[in-house]
Amino acid sequence: MDPELNVSSRNYIVDDIHPCYESYNLTFIFTSNPSIVCVLLYVFLGSLCLVTICGNLLVMISIIYFKQLHTPTNYLILSLAVADLLVGVLVFPFSMAFTVTSCLYHENLICKIRDSFDVSLCTSSILNLCCISIDRYYAVCQPLTYRTKINTRVTLIVILLCWGVSVLIGIGIIIAGFSQGTCEEMCSVDVVVANTIGPVFSFYLPAIIMLCIYLKIFLVAQKQVKSIQNTTCRSTKSGAIVSKMERKATKTLAIVMGVFLLCLTPYFICVVFQPLADNPPSVPVIETLNWLALSNSMLNPLIYAFFYSWFRSAFRMIISGKIFHSNLADTKLI
Repeated sequence: MDPELNVSSRNYIVDDIHPCYESYNLTFIFTSNPSIVCVLLYVFLGSLCLVTICGNLLVMISIIYFKQLHTPTNYLILSLAVADLLVGVLVFPFSMAFTVTSCLYHENLICKIRDSFDVSLCTSSILNLCCISIDRYYAVCQPLTYRTKINTRVTLIVILLCWGVSVLIGIGIIIAGFSQGTCEEMCSVDVVVANTIGPVFSFYLPAIIMLCIYLKIFLVAQKQVKSIQNTTCRSTKSGAIVSKMERKATKTLAIVMGVFLLCLTPYFICVVFQPLADNPPSVPVIETLNWLALSNSMLNPLIYAFFYSWFRSAFRMIISGKIFHSNLADTKLI
């Protein structure tokens, strides 16, 4: 996710700030004698990529293998993990190989393919989070009808729609010229329009919807807490336990969404306002925001492991290799 830089800045970008490129006859190539900073940079980004892939693989294997985790909410989490895994597999290597400077000086199809993957997977992540927020709304606000409205069939249809829309938005935005790493010069008016419409539909609108839904869930949960505190009958205690579990799940997923917004909001603000600024952000700032946004794909599995005891149990069994020695699919995770 690398916003376009002014063409006039191309003459000094690489020499000034990029430790891995050097100029040769007015062209910029990857240096054959990388500095320590360059090596450390790629070691760090490579480690980030590896952690992202392994973490999301753990989430995917856990949900697929353990029957206890076969729930509509976890299927949505699985879809989110797939998007994050693909970010690690596809976007990270492309972004490492074709950084801001590389993209600016290699105007080819590969650069646009990288952008398309980037936009599609980012959109898929936020649409999955939007669907998760809707799932939590029904679980907390309409618990009596939740299982009839949100079942496996409905969840799978929603997941397919999320991915279909994400692919279409990714292709459409790249065709329209969304400059999150555009590899060719564009009319400034086109850049402003593309950089406004794209983020509105792929980020800002879904984010506002999610915030409104979680605010509604919070208000309803507060009422449920007061209601539970005012009752003492045994049947209500049973319902209280279920309600407490739902609120914990909602809190955890709200944290996932909050981390997502913290990671991506700075980038999308930069994307929208950069074409309008007289002095656009420097390349180091743009690259930092880009990798902050991408690092969200690494953080989600860590959040699951920290807040969900059953995910921690599943992770331990997978890492220790127990699932390869015996059938533990029906194991009760605690």
